[in-house]
Amino acid sequence: MIEGWFAADGPLAQAVPDFVARQAQARMARAVDQALERGELCLIEAGTGTGKTFAYLVPALVAERRVIVSTGTKNLQDQLFERDLPRLLDALRVPARTAMLKGRSNYLCLLRMKRAMQDGAGRLGPGRESALQQVESWSRATRRGEVSELGRVVEDDRLRFQITSTADNCLGARCPDFGNCFVIKSRRAAMAADLVVVNHHVLLSDVLLKEEGFGEILPGADAVIVDEAHQLPELASQFFGVRVSSRQLRDLGDDVLAAAAEQGDVPELVEVAQALAGPLIAWEGALARAGARMSLPAFLREQGAPATAEPLLEVVEPLVRVLDAVRERGAAFETLHQRGLRLLERLGLCFALDDAEHVRWVEPQGRGGAVHATPLDLGQGFSRVFAAHAGAWVLTSATLSAAGDFDHFRRQIGAPQAQALALESPFDYARQARLHLPQDLPEPSAPGYSEQVAALAQRLIEASGGGAFVLCTSHRALRIIAGLLRAKFGPRLYVQGEDDRARLVADFAARGDGVLVGTHSFWEGVDVKGRALRLVIIDKLPFSAPGDPVQDARIDALRQRGGQPFVEIQLPEAIVSLRQGAGRLIRDERDQGLLVLCDPRLRSKGYGRHMLAALPPMPQVDEAGAVAWLRKL
Repeated sequence: MIEGWFAADGPLAQAVPDFVARQAQARMARAVDQALERGELCLIEAGTGTGKTFAYLVPALVAERRVIVSTGTKNLQDQLFERDLPRLLDALRVPARTAMLKGRSNYLCLLRMKRAMQDGAGRLGPGRESALQQVESWSRATRRGEVSELGRVVEDDRLRFQITSTADNCLGARCPDFGNCFVIKSRRAAMAADLVVVNHHVLLSDVLLKEEGFGEILPGADAVIVDEAHQLPELASQFFGVRVSSRQLRDLGDDVLAAAAEQGDVPELVEVAQALAGPLIAWEGALARAGARMSLPAFLREQGAPATAEPLLEVVEPLVRVLDAVRERGAAFETLHQRGLRLLERLGLCFALDDAEHVRWVEPQGRGGAVHATPLDLGQGFSRVFAAHAGAWVLTSATLSAAGDFDHFRRQIGAPQAQALALESPFDYARQARLHLPQDLPEPSAPGYSEQVAALAQRLIEASGGGAFVLCTSHRALRIIAGLLRAKFGPRLYVQGEDDRARLVADFAARGDGVLVGTHSFWEGVDVKGRALRLVIIDKLPFSAPGDPVQDARIDALRQRGGQPFVEIQLPEAIVSLRQGAGRLIRDERDQGLLVLCDPRLRSKGYGRHMLAALPPMPQVDEAGAVAWLRKL
């Protein structure tokens, strides 16, 4: 049956424009179908161009099972639900009911919108009244209530925060607008669907809510399919751990003051809420002085008393006690009391330095930041995730292995016996692509390295006439390289951080001769087909930078157990990242381009051979050959 669906004369070929029958796609679909039938955990690496989206959606739709599909980004989620699923439902003619569910911060909260309108510019600041009016007008016409429909109106983070809810401040069934709540409507649709499209944040949040006794977001499922599964371990670190931010504490204080103002006769509550301001300002100042991620012990040594938990606990504990005394006065006070209790518990966990199973660290953000407690071993957390939906699990991505070796990913998810299948890309890289390894660049640590990369990039971009990505491994390199290229390419240059990511990519693709300089967020999830992208330059091998407290702690723990951190952690992760960046170049059977890997360690170090072997086979050319190839393109 699977062969028939994916045949050159099958229903997909007849119903889907530009459908190409691919042997690897049909093979992946059979593997997915088998995993669903047997209830197995299966890892599938499907090279770029395999058509993995259809390869997992078709078996999911015809399986007559309840299936959750989780994607890496909301953009891919929208694409699946609004483009791919309608095509397949029409082609296969199956009566499956589908739904899409995002995190609550993506949906308008009617109650918070009304409160924001009552406050006017008081809490939002001047000039936002007209934006609120646009939101209110849209709220009466929207069907799904997704704030992304508002476009640039909600790019103002403060406005967006005021018109959406969080798990902390949602009143749930006690809300006067509960019957019209967009979050509840979307969850009800998900509960009734045969196939639900979510993103990884929703998938992991659902597990946590179940464990904490707050119900569930997703329906029980017979199978879960995770696309872009290589992103799962890093996200899981955030969800399996505990975090308290200065924003959470500040918002608790603000919301307490707002509730007290509405009540009008709780002066003791106003007093304890206002007392939060001083210690919070001191803590935010300590975070700002830290300037970068660091371990909590190092932060405490450098910043002293303002960095400790005691000043915060001394004001949050009285605030929670007073909220407990007044919580019978209304749902708002009850919700605030529960928020305060959870923050107290999390603060205690984050500052419990005697716990050896977690790494404690701080992260400055904006004018404040957060303290984290992240588990060293993710395996137990993933066991809970898999147990939450105890049927089949299919984890797929273009990059799960290091040159065909899945062991690192298996260790990350705590599933050493998971079945794995690797499918190569169907693209003809020998015909479509060339690889250039520059011969005359110094070691990446040498002074002036980024300047020399920029000079090489300029020569190659001039030969290609544009259509270039320059992917950097650090923000410092980005600033240097972008600054040097700007003088030459001016308005054709697009730089990460100067506009919204999606708009940068769209403008770059539409122009056709642009040059885009970006860091890690552009190494994956960017799909530019055709002549608009014909040159990808990567400045260095993407090894994780030393100094990341979580990575450093995991490396130390592995070394103490007698392991080899470079071989077991750093090299496999760098290979996966390199494959992701290189994968931006060829996105279609008709694409052609040049990949440039500037780092000389690919030739001078033994591990360089392993990294090159992990890439698709491409003919190597010297700089003269690279220039000739680009001019030909």
